[in-house]
Amino acid sequence: MTIRIQKLRDNAVLPAYQSDMAAGADLYAALEAPLTLAPMDRALVPTGIAAQPDREDCVLVIAARSGLAVKKGVTLSNGIGVVDADYRGEICVGLVNLGKDTVTIEPGDRIAQLLVMPVLRAVFTEADSLDGTDRGTGGFGHTGTK
Repeated sequence: MTIRIQKLRDNAVLPAYQSDMAAGADLYAALEAPLTLAPMDRALVPTGIAAQPDREDCVLVIAARSGLAVKKGVTLSNGIGVVDADYRGEICVGLVNLGKDTVTIEPGDRIAQLLVMPVLRAVFTEADSLDGTDRGTGGFGHTGTK
């Protein structure tokens, strides 16, 4: 699979895998100056890139970098980001500082991971009822296990 990347900013960096078996490619902050995030602050951080997958049946998924989240408390403000195959604008990453200390994001820092995933599109139809299961309507940890 090929994903064409357009640099929209001079300091943009192409996504890059950090190991041979990495599932996610790192995304980099295309900031003009350092960005300071106080505890509970949120910011939309530009990556300086736009993407075009060569297939329509995939999606680019933005995931948190585990090291940034565990070591500094900085994660995605929306939990996960979805970049649809037909989006051509700049990919930006919503970050939130859930830690106790102020964190500074520097230009060029790795801020998130980009995964490529297949997409199945469903046909949604209204139904008067649904088939029963052992689980039924139990949710939120109520799967019957103790």
